[in-house]
Amino acid sequence: MLVTDQLAQLKDKLKEVFGYGQFRGNQERIIQNVLDGNNTFVIMPTGAGKSLCYQLPAIMQEGTAIVISPLIALMKNQVDQLNALGVNAQFLNSTLTKTEINKVKKETLSGEVKLLYVAPESLTKEDNIDFLKKATISFVAIDEAHCISEWGHDFRPEYRRIKSIIQQLGQLPIVALTATATPKVQLDIQKNLQMEEADVFKSSFNRQNLYYEVRPKQHTKKQLVKFIKSHKGKSGIVYCLSRKKVEEIANLLNVNDISAAPYHAGLDAAIRMKNQDDFLNEEVDVIVATIAFGMGIDKPDVRFVIHYDTPKSLEGYYQETGRAGRDGLEGNCVMFYSYNDILKLEKFTKDKPVTERDNAKILLQEMTAYAESSVCRRRQLLHYFGEEFTESNCGQCDNCVKPKEKIEGQEYILVALKAAQQTGERFGINHLVSVVRGSKNQYVASYSHDQVDIYGHGKDQDDKFWGSVFRQTLLFNFLEKDIENIGVLKLTEKGEQFIQDPFPVTLSKDHDYSNLGEEEEPEKEVIRSKAYDESLFELLKGLRKKVAKEKGLPPYVIFQDPSLEEMATVYPTTKEELAQVNGVGMGKVSKFGSRFLELIKKYVDENEIETASDVVIKSAVNKSKIKIFIIQQIDRKVELEEIAESQGISMDTLIQEIEHICYSGTKLNLDYYIDQIMDGDRQEEVYDYFMSADSDKISIALDELGGDDYSDEELRIMRIKFLSEYAN
Repeated sequence: MLVTDQLAQLKDKLKEVFGYGQFRGNQERIIQNVLDGNNTFVIMPTGAGKSLCYQLPAIMQEGTAIVISPLIALMKNQVDQLNALGVNAQFLNSTLTKTEINKVKKETLSGEVKLLYVAPESLTKEDNIDFLKKATISFVAIDEAHCISEWGHDFRPEYRRIKSIIQQLGQLPIVALTATATPKVQLDIQKNLQMEEADVFKSSFNRQNLYYEVRPKQHTKKQLVKFIKSHKGKSGIVYCLSRKKVEEIANLLNVNDISAAPYHAGLDAAIRMKNQDDFLNEEVDVIVATIAFGMGIDKPDVRFVIHYDTPKSLEGYYQETGRAGRDGLEGNCVMFYSYNDILKLEKFTKDKPVTERDNAKILLQEMTAYAESSVCRRRQLLHYFGEEFTESNCGQCDNCVKPKEKIEGQEYILVALKAAQQTGERFGINHLVSVVRGSKNQYVASYSHDQVDIYGHGKDQDDKFWGSVFRQTLLFNFLEKDIENIGVLKLTEKGEQFIQDPFPVTLSKDHDYSNLGEEEEPEKEVIRSKAYDESLFELLKGLRKKVAKEKGLPPYVIFQDPSLEEMATVYPTTKEELAQVNGVGMGKVSKFGSRFLELIKKYVDENEIETASDVVIKSAVNKSKIKIFIIQQIDRKVELEEIAESQGISMDTLIQEIEHICYSGTKLNLDYYIDQIMDGDRQEEVYDYFMSADSDKISIALDELGGDDYSDEELRIMRIKFLSEYAN
């Protein structure tokens, strides 16, 4: 952990500059590592606060941090946001005039610039290298680091030269950051940057607020219009594979009274920039784009991402869907799937070198597997990035909401594992399926795999069935992918044990999209509870748009949706109350707050609303009615047992709800209840434990304090008291 003084300074700066009261996930540990001057590798999904991991250390340190970024639009977006927060950030790229370049260089050399964004192409220019040698550089951050890897979904050759250029500037700490890195890509990035020893911080890839859905590509235009109209007035992105399709779909939406604009590399630069700005500034609701759009934006309130065409890879798909719901609120991800799209994509690679073509084919096979599988979508995505999802039902994907038929799979998995074992663990799914099915192809015979015991044991089922079995065997961790040899499957220790001692395993039957009629298309009703005042929220949103237009800024730079929702929940009417709203802070109150306070005061007076400024719900997720009820009851000092009984829930469930409220940043006072169940000495002992402990895990606390002396419930409630007083 950071020493207390340094942590206090960091938290003060976090609140002062960015308006947040606490760090998220691994942010605190990553920032400490950067400030300690260590090489740092950050793998963190889109929307989890990756940029803060280098922005805050840059502000805290002497000198200038160099941020290498692949897109001009991305640089401009981040620089605009930082400047709006009062941080001197600049970019150095081909859009600047000579006078502007000289001004940026002068401010950097004088130490005024805290973050300097450069493209890898700009970094290679001799005059820029000479200039940077004279500057005081705190560290180098490489954003979108997956561009380094030829195994990544967005490989850029110029990224492979970054390390040699950094070496010319001296021994500088490196921070590499990416939102999408499979274990293979991660290894490649570290090797190329010569930072194998770097401290790796891998956040969970699980974006819990995103709903994943795959629909068959039938009557697609009708489905598309119907879906977007059901999300009227919300921001969304529709991805298409070709420029022609982008224009066609944008036109279709406009004809159907949906405000949409196209975005692709073939448009005039000025039109492209205008369409992007219109989307950011809420002048249009929907952007229809090729994958050229997205990396350059940081819009938190995108409510849906639709893939009209099947993407080229799961990495690309994950990153593109990750642009939905970055504020932690609603995010719907819909993909229209047809195997014809996969065949088209394969044709695009026919003229590429053999290795590149083979790699692209493997990525497309993974995409097909994801689309056609009826296993939890979240589980498949997390597994692809080397993370295990153990819950049986995520409740946030079409496969979990409408599960497919299940079958007993013990014998099938046994056959799959023996096929991998008897062929020497050196082959991929396609070859193993051929062996199991008893295929008489030359490739199988050339390895004498038509002679192994398992050959032909699965001839009664087709290729598609066995492909699904092998993929689910991977998901159950009986098999694993060989990181060094792409596509090769190896047995895990769990798989070897299964061969010795098999046990029942349930498998899911894949979707068959080929004959699915329109009436069977999977649909989802989105039911969202809104505990905030919707009328006030819309007024605040309108004012935000007006202020943003006057300042020449995107609306979310003023205040993000969760902040507006909280304002519409707690009705702050003073500067102090507004500063307590999550994501605001006194800096933003001084800059933008007065007109918002005037609006809220007027609304409160006109509607005779009794405000509850002592109940501040700091949450980046929807605040359900039960949470509001619990906060109000605790505020009235109602016994917890009575609260649980009135809601028809168990005490354990109630404590879980209270923990969620507390972790979202709300301060709760449970002293009235704690004083009844624990004496002062025992409270003090637990309090001291949490003050010095490295972890707040209850299992560890029970071991340290003694399970006979304290109950699980007592420790959980004391943890809530501790976090309320120190974290919130």
